[in-house]
Amino acid sequence: MLLASFSDDHIEAGCDEAGRGCLAGPVVAAAVVLPKKYKHPLLNDSKQLSKAERELLRIDVQRDALAWAVAEISNEEIDTINILNASFKAMHHAIARLTVTPTLLLIDGNRFVPYLDIRHECIIKGDGKYLAIAAASILAKTYRDDLMTSLAAHYPGYSWETNAGYPTDAHRNGIRAQGITPYHRKSFTLLPEQLELF
Repeated sequence: MLLASFSDDHIEAGCDEAGRGCLAGPVVAAAVVLPKKYKHPLLNDSKQLSKAERELLRIDVQRDALAWAVAEISNEEIDTINILNASFKAMHHAIARLTVTPTLLLIDGNRFVPYLDIRHECIIKGDGKYLAIAAASILAKTYRDDLMTSLAAHYPGYSWETNAGYPTDAHRNGIRAQGITPYHRKSFTLLPEQLELF
């Protein structure tokens, strides 16, 4: 059972990102403020859920949250500032868009760049420990999956509708056959052999 809160006296926002290890597309982050003592029987780390479960939970989270926001950083910016900094920046943008100002940020992972003067706690595998982080993981992943499915219609042959830009065999075979798109991250090793792609 995931925990409803880290503290008793803070307005907590859970933060998580999706798409850090992808070869294409943006990195997406979400921030979610849930009611105190919130409960949900299914809410868990998005990676532990089926696509259908994530879609249902997305509706519940958006309905029940006191505030939620999603933000993305493009593949071009990822190539400029690197994926770690892009992930932090996406989280900062999501937090800035919240309509409720948190006093404590629960960050999935072991590192974070402080946002303004808001206290934060880094929690390794936090999406499997705290409901607010799990909620953020679901919003980030479903948003990004939808985006990559939409892009797949314009750039067929990479199987983005099923791999969401992750480095699957189908994705890499598409790169070998067709080259790269404007949405590929040029700073990443797109192919193990890293052919002349550019």
